[in-house]
Amino acid sequence: MAETKHYIHKYETEAINNDGVNGVAYIPNGLAVAVSHPLKDAPGTNPEQLLGLSLSTCMSATLEAIEKENGLPHLAEVHVHVSMVKSTDGLDFLVTARIHIPNISHAQAVDFVHQAEHRCPVSKLLSNSANYTIEVVDSFDD
Repeated sequence: MAETKHYIHKYETEAINNDGVNGVAYIPNGLAVAVSHPLKDAPGTNPEQLLGLSLSTCMSATLEAIEKENGLPHLAEVHVHVSMVKSTDGLDFLVTARIHIPNISHAQAVDFVHQAEHRCPVSKLLSNSANYTIEVVDSFDD
């Protein structure tokens, strides 16, 4: 018999957008951001940028916790590249997270990233998508 998953609410929010990609998206009584179409030269952010910021922030925070658990300072760097592409079944996002953790071995960095991949809530949301990849890099120069 499958075990039922239980949740303890730690935080919740609501995000609202009534304007599509030309207007404002906001959190009631909080943040409001201008949004614009990614292919137009207009001020504002777009879903691709917001997704990239969400994943990079979540992975960085998760890696920070893992580094701390291992007695290390937070040095992990997370770069997320998001592309909007047209495929045979419409528009898709291709998401690649590239992570560099200096001053530890490549094998240890891979282990930390693997742990973070399974602990970061945003990564867990994306993990079943063939359009999501994570790679550990030795530098961002390449």
